[in-house]
Amino acid sequence: MWNDGERANGAVVREAGALRTVLLLATIFPDPTEARIRALVRRHIQDAVDKEWPAMARQQTSLPTINAVDIEALEVILSMASRGEAQATAQREMISAFRSALDARSERLVISRAKINWVKWTVVLLLGGLILVTVAIVHSDNRRTAAIAMALFAIGMASCVVLIASHNEPFTGEISVSPSLLLQVMPKE
Repeated sequence: MWNDGERANGAVVREAGALRTVLLLATIFPDPTEARIRALVRRHIQDAVDKEWPAMARQQTSLPTINAVDIEALEVILSMASRGEAQATAQREMISAFRSALDARSERLVISRAKINWVKWTVVLLLGGLILVTVAIVHSDNRRTAAIAMALFAIGMASCVVLIASHNEPFTGEISVSPSLLLQVMPKE
């Protein structure tokens, strides 16, 4: 649970970095090829922002699959005619970088479906309740001390529940992972 936010952020960083690598390597190829790759990377990012992010926030993503845009991008990269060793190397690196972007996208989609199950919530709340009862029993001879101790523990317990709930879904809430890194990589039209 605690790592889900970090893992989600890491996946977005890896995806953005890999797509940036694809765009940088595309500059080695002729303008029409570079423009096509830039357009496909743009569509990949636009789909992630417009379709995947809202679905991830609702936890309604399906199992990761390669979509039509990504298939087309791979086909374009694989079909590029290399003129010289530099372009051949760039093509291999582009394939590797694009595969890394797809792997990071898959990880991002899988993480978006993770959440704390009801058993864990039940255990946390049950333990909190039992500790409150224990505090009440220990301080039963002095009601004022019992009230103060129980209030302090209840405030601490409520803070813990809020903290856990805020980390429950990494793509929703105030501390959610945003697509801003992908948007920074998105090529201009």
